[in-house]
Amino acid sequence: MNSTYYLFKRGKKLSESGKFLEAIMLLEKAKKLEPEKGSIRETLASAYYNCGLYISAKKNFIKALKIDAANDFAHYGLGLCLIKENKITEALGHFKIAFFMKPDHKKYKEVLDKFSESK
Repeated sequence: MNSTYYLFKRGKKLSESGKFLEAIMLLEKAKKLEPEKGSIRETLASAYYNCGLYISAKKNFIKALKIDAANDFAHYGLGLCLIKENKITEALGHFKIAFFMKPDHKKYKEVLDKFSESK
């Protein structure tokens, strides 16, 4: 079975269990079938990030935000990618957006506090 939904769900499950490279293989197939699906892009970006493939992660987080600018997790993920490029000010902007969208999210507050202090 190679439906987009199956590929996405299986890829997400693999990613959640730490099998990021396997997840990327399935999620890339899903992306080819539905390139404008934000959930696929976000999950793929996270898997790339967790593999240390920050450029690919950044590209997919950016695309997820083009699809849905209100994707708080994509703002957070893009911020993490920008930190890897030492673009602290730009990253802080994305962390702030994510935090203001979901102020009760513990990770968003932690990362915002951490990099606001270092600025």
